[in-house]
Amino acid sequence: MPDPRGFLRYDRREPPRRPAAERVRDWAEVHRAQPPDEEALSIREQAARCMDCGIPFCHSAGTGCPLGNLIPEWNDLVRRDLWAEAADRLHATDNFPEFTGRLCPAPCESACVLARDDHTAGVTVERIERAIADRAWADGRVPPRPPARSTGRSVAVVGSGPAGLAAAQQLTRAGHAVTVLERADRLGGLLRYGIPAFKMDKALVDRRLAQMRAEGTVFRTGTEAGIDPDVATLRAGFDAVVLAVGAGRARDLAVPGRELGGVHPAMEYLVAANHECEGDGPAALTAAGRHVVIVGGGDTGADCFGTALRQGARSVTQLDYRPRPPGRRDADVTPWPLAPWVLRTAPAHEEGGTRRFEVTVQRFVGSRGRVRALELAEVDARRLPLGDPFEIPCDLALLAVGFEGVQRGPLLDALGLTPGVRGTLDCDERWQTSAPGVFVCGDAHRGASLVVWAIAEGRAAARGVDAFLTGESALPAPVHPRSLHLDPRRFPARPPG
Repeated sequence: MPDPRGFLRYDRREPPRRPAAERVRDWAEVHRAQPPDEEALSIREQAARCMDCGIPFCHSAGTGCPLGNLIPEWNDLVRRDLWAEAADRLHATDNFPEFTGRLCPAPCESACVLARDDHTAGVTVERIERAIADRAWADGRVPPRPPARSTGRSVAVVGSGPAGLAAAQQLTRAGHAVTVLERADRLGGLLRYGIPAFKMDKALVDRRLAQMRAEGTVFRTGTEAGIDPDVATLRAGFDAVVLAVGAGRARDLAVPGRELGGVHPAMEYLVAANHECEGDGPAALTAAGRHVVIVGGGDTGADCFGTALRQGARSVTQLDYRPRPPGRRDADVTPWPLAPWVLRTAPAHEEGGTRRFEVTVQRFVGSRGRVRALELAEVDARRLPLGDPFEIPCDLALLAVGFEGVQRGPLLDALGLTPGVRGTLDCDERWQTSAPGVFVCGDAHRGASLVVWAIAEGRAAARGVDAFLTGESALPAPVHPRSLHLDPRRFPARPPG
């Protein structure tokens, strides 16, 4: 039974962060560690705020958690100091809660009943989730779970991002021989090279990979599926193939001066920075000493923002063509329990730099073949220019304006798969593409989205593969009806704002 007065007894408390002036000098995670006893008490108080309401919008498909995490249940277990049981309940629906507890924008929190009138008042679900996961690892309660028997079937998973890893772990535990093929030199996909270390320590990825290896999953890096191995070899060597190749085709900005030196896609910059953090030597592309302008107001732009500050940029400016969102939910725009359109401030935005809204790039201004300034214009809600253009200094422009779907290449061509109008790969209700025995999940199917959606799709696709190989599956069913999951009006790839 939950504490019916917990939300009256305890205020919402965000996890403490290290001072901004300190954290911009390193790549460590932004949150400040607390003494274990103090942390446990604080988390138990936050969990006690959960009312276990009659309709738990926090984990209802379409309003809260795409994974269907049993949030009220593990909140109550934490409140009662039953951490081991809470960890078991959390891992029942989420393969990697240490990732989602750091990277998910937590639609569950704005869908909380406590957030009905104030979007900031919901239970601190993400903080509690991270604490449960971290404590489980610290207490040795996340052992490998190798299968009891082998099915004799084999599966290749192409891509080692969160969707591919989730599918691989589920299929390995179902008894299949799973090999993950990754074209990069290290495993993890965007968890490794797209997410800055100050948001998630990469040791967490390595720790989880070690568990998966102990369970029997095989990993091969530096492997370009479709070339080595070619599709014929891939088909001959495996009974099924899962495409978890992401949606890495970056959207470009077609304005004059785009060809100038110093104008780069955001992911190119973030990958280079993460390679440097991995110990691969100084990045050829750096913000040190430069006027950095980030075009795009989303999460990728915020990641570039914090990275540029840590590299010692001379100035950092993030541009957004949209109006500045309000500080509170507007019920006429995004009524509860939908994710609210409100101003979202990442920890990086507390560390310095400038954000500008309602501006667009008119052209990149160059000198001797390199960008030296951006010509901007203020715009109205229809993105129509207002007033005269003006310039701001810029010698490194980063384009964080979204993605347009999967990257075409030998693998998709040889499989006969053509991306649809959204640039993604279609599939049937079992997550199988038009190529028999080839399945798809994650951003390659959904479009660029959230880590929690990637894991949810990886788990769902694993069930489809398991049923394809054996005729039935005991793996957990998806928490969302597929017809609803595919409706972008109800399930947008990103929450509003």
